[in-house]
Amino acid sequence: MRLKLVSLVIILSGLSACSTTEKPTKTTENLSSANSTSQIQTADAQSMYQLALNRQGADKIQLLYSARDAAITEQQWPLLELVCTELERTPSVDQVQNKLYIAFAQKQQNKNNAALEILASLDNQLSQPEHFAWHQYLTASVYASQNLPKEAMTYFFRASETASKNNLTIPQLNRDLWQNLQQLSSYALERFNRGSVVQQGWVNLALYHQVYLGAPVELDQAINNWQRRYPGHPAIDVLPKKVAELMAIEPLKIERLVVLLPQSGANERLGDALKAGALAALDNASIGETIFIDEMLSPAEISAKLLEIQPSFIVGPLLKGSIDKFTVSKTLLDYPVLHLNSFDGERQSAQHYFFALNPEHEVQQALEHFLTVGYQKPMLLAPNNSAGQRLVDFFNMQWQRYSETAPQVGLYNNKEDMPTTIVSLLEVDKSKERIATVKALFKQEVESETRSRRDIDVIYILGDAIETRLIKPYLDVNVSTFADRIPLYASSKSHSKQIDSTDKGDLDGLYFTELPWMLSGQITDHTLRQQYNSLWPEQADISQRLFAMAYDSVAMLSNITQLSMIPGKRFNGLTGQLSITSDGQVNRHLNWAQYKDRQIQAVQLETTAPLPLFMQSASTVSDSE
Repeated sequence: MRLKLVSLVIILSGLSACSTTEKPTKTTENLSSANSTSQIQTADAQSMYQLALNRQGADKIQLLYSARDAAITEQQWPLLELVCTELERTPSVDQVQNKLYIAFAQKQQNKNNAALEILASLDNQLSQPEHFAWHQYLTASVYASQNLPKEAMTYFFRASETASKNNLTIPQLNRDLWQNLQQLSSYALERFNRGSVVQQGWVNLALYHQVYLGAPVELDQAINNWQRRYPGHPAIDVLPKKVAELMAIEPLKIERLVVLLPQSGANERLGDALKAGALAALDNASIGETIFIDEMLSPAEISAKLLEIQPSFIVGPLLKGSIDKFTVSKTLLDYPVLHLNSFDGERQSAQHYFFALNPEHEVQQALEHFLTVGYQKPMLLAPNNSAGQRLVDFFNMQWQRYSETAPQVGLYNNKEDMPTTIVSLLEVDKSKERIATVKALFKQEVESETRSRRDIDVIYILGDAIETRLIKPYLDVNVSTFADRIPLYASSKSHSKQIDSTDKGDLDGLYFTELPWMLSGQITDHTLRQQYNSLWPEQADISQRLFAMAYDSVAMLSNITQLSMIPGKRFNGLTGQLSITSDGQVNRHLNWAQYKDRQIQAVQLETTAPLPLFMQSASTVSDSE
């Protein structure tokens, strides 16, 4: 905490230095009315602010400056905003600099919309390089604090370019820029690899780190070439320490691997699928020895076996109950572990990772695509059970970050309940009531056709394969012929290789997310798929998915340290493009496919990080000025 305070003082000391208006000179006469210099220096920010309100002229301004500095040290952000607002009333104060302080105070209070509005209002007043550099840095910091690295980078680059060109010092700029830059994937970095020499230097350095991570000799050579190409680049400030850290991240070498999976009891079949996937991956892995252990054993039995084996790494267990059990007993605490499920509690060790086939990954991916395309009123259809409600709640929570329009939700209890739910949501029942009313007014036959509501622009189905095949026809017949066809999307639960082999049903036009392993046309290792099909031609869908999960778990182990340290780095697996978050969670980005002409075709659907509401509001304000 102390280091954080010091850093904040340093940051805003630099901001003060960009002012062209000199502070009032401290004189004995000025300070006599404030009792004494020592009293002012020892007073807290609130006391100095109150004292300033009873003073006039240069004495008041000097007290406000002192209160401002103290408020930063004390992290009194509302007070900092008040002090700067008071300073705003004084014509002699650098008003641009002062507004930058206010924007900083608002950012620290998570008042991001207000901070961006102030920063946008200064766009046409940034004639001084110092003001412009700090303005760009603070704007970037707001976006970065909201985990929006792509949006932040443009402003970080401008701040770095201006500071470099004008020999300005902005404490922490290079560190923050570098930290944000490492959040980007290699694809995103390539898109930024243009513009000024300063920008290209930053981007190429980040690309070298991703490409040569774990290869010390190649990385060292690449860095030397980079330094010759970009002499005097501001990234040199972050280079020595970072290079040393990243060069030390060599691929993980595993002498003995332990795989914990259910080998007895009701879930033995799931364990068999996992074992098959792990064994398949071991054919291409540099692992000395692999031991499979039944996770159904007691913690004491597992501890004894691990103590004897002394594994380099552990994959598993699969079941949430087993993860909870071993967490309470701390059986796995001292070992690096890739759990094969999520965990609701607190992560016990930085060496512990969690890999689950979470449907939330797919819901997030679909939601981001909807927002990218511009859909504004989605309708969700899900089973009325705990799993369906959980996904609906997750979608709603995320959607509210980006849109003020609430999604329509339909929860069905069973197949008999589906028609009623769909008819009610699309308001077809109201249309039929209106038709019946009109017919009652006339004795002769009246030609009519039901109309569905027109505001729904996309439908997302969260049911399983059987439910989706029942829902789709109901949607087809209940959407008015006068309306445009509503795009239909679904998760991987809607897709079943077993059902598709005999009946794809009337799913034409349906988009869905899926593991690459489950899509014949999107598998890169065709030999592996052929071998699997020949050995287990009738395997259930869940077994196939667990096979792919176990395969990826073993295949990614050599890169797991790199993946955990470089958020933008991805591993292309059978279960999707995998990355690891700062809390050890393995995230998946799945493939898109579509049913078309009774076949499944790969599709590329555009998806970009959506803008939160506070950014949309600030953008609107900026555009209107």
